Amino acid sequence: MPPPPVIRLHSSDNIVIARVSLMQGAPLAGNAAATQRIPAGHKASVRPIAKGEAIRRYGQIIGFASSDIASGQHVHVHNCEMGDFAKDYAYGVDAKPTDYFNPPATFQGIRRPDGKVATRNYIGILTSVNCSAHVAGLVANMFQRNPFTDHDPLAAYPNVDGVVALTHKTGCGMTQDEPLRVLRRTLAGYARHPNFSHVIVLGLGCEVNQIGGLMDEQRLAGRLRSLDIQTVGGTRKTVAAGVDFVREVLAESNTAKRETVPVSALTVALQCGGSDGYSGVSANPALGYASDLIVRHGGSVILSETPETYGAEHLLTRRAISRDVGEKLVGLMHWWEDYTKRENAEMNANPSPGNKAGGLTTILEKSLGAMAKAGSTNLVDVVQYAEEVKARGFVFMDTPGYDPVSATGQVAGGASLVCFTTGRGSVFGCKPAPSIKLATNSTMYRHIEDDMDVNCGTILDGDESVQECGQRIFELILRVASGEATKSEAFDFGAAEFAPWVLGATM
Repeated sequence: MPPPPVIRLHSSDNIVIARVSLMQGAPLAGNAAATQRIPAGHKASVRPIAKGEAIRRYGQIIGFASSDIASGQHVHVHNCEMGDFAKDYAYGVDAKPTDYFNPPATFQGIRRPDGKVATRNYIGILTSVNCSAHVAGLVANMFQRNPFTDHDPLAAYPNVDGVVALTHKTGCGMTQDEPLRVLRRTLAGYARHPNFSHVIVLGLGCEVNQIGGLMDEQRLAGRLRSLDIQTVGGTRKTVAAGVDFVREVLAESNTAKRETVPVSALTVALQCGGSDGYSGVSANPALGYASDLIVRHGGSVILSETPETYGAEHLLTRRAISRDVGEKLVGLMHWWEDYTKRENAEMNANPSPGNKAGGLTTILEKSLGAMAKAGSTNLVDVVQYAEEVKARGFVFMDTPGYDPVSATGQVAGGASLVCFTTGRGSVFGCKPAPSIKLATNSTMYRHIEDDMDVNCGTILDGDESVQECGQRIFELILRVASGEATKSEAFDFGAAEFAPWVLGATM
């Protein structure tokens, strides 16, 4: 029996979501019928909604009617707008003891000398400044595998996943307070990342972000090699020295072996991009179920994208283990409100044209669907961008909503694997962490199947429950953490997506 044509997520909702494109006259809920065409993934009212009245999805407010809405009408940006409403933060009222599995699940990881566990084994080339970016790329290109040919300069080193240059657009012409600290914290997180066996950082020599300052501030002395172009004597000599470094460490890197380790050694970044009206119905809650399994097996998950949690933060504060943790999250929301006001922007500017075409209307609606990725376990900590995640369990990290910048912060914080949900279709990688792509709907999955690892559209199709799909995601996470390649890795994604958060004035 085919599933019903609409989805109603909560009994108090005054809208439903079209499972498929609906024609005029299509039944909605109760006695309501569509009075016009409703695109797939979009919303339709199931009763009259007066101007100024709250519009509800998930049993929560996603906006307010900007005009009277008749029963059966399309509800979207033309008749739904933002508005102020009171939020009950109710710190910690829903926190409860975590039901841990015993014994915990395991995967095949690479244990490093410092005790951290890797899911991949790369050699990294970092840059202190954009001025050394091209030189870093020249070094990495000497060891570049071609995913479309059999050319493999690392064939003699089968345990090395690659040599990757992670470059960026800043490092100089910047203020030397918070912007510099954030960049250095990000670079240090990658320098310490367990998915790198060895790291070298290349600089120009005269930049604001001096390598010596980076190493002293972040206590990196002895952890990585460094070169600067001006001291070495230019491009050719620096490339030669960088290539010599890689050749010197390849044999040692190749000695890495996988062993059985518990899931408590795993930290997973939760991401969404190119979201649509189905994201909060299929892929995000399925990933949330998998997130709960990771936490219950002793691991950690990182939710981020602060602007895409705005309007839903009161549901996370209820799960905070303490008032202090909950207030940290609320404080981030206030910072973002002030930040957008300073920049003559607004929080509701976040839903992209693609998000809106896919059925999302306001940032409130987007946030309520996005937070589903974090499942239902306790919020144990709230950390700054690129700050090392030390707590085990569900952690929130402050990041922008822009996917590359957000994921860069999560990986810098210690995530060794990324799960990325998408409804419109987003191609993404995040070296040195593998990225698993989760499609919200079957149509998009089939259209760009070469880039998608999991079809969560089975939930919408009625072929699978959220729990069954989440279990499938969890099992794939363990296989990928054990070395199974993802679709993005097959295309060698992940170097160009490195994007530290640029704060402050460019001078």
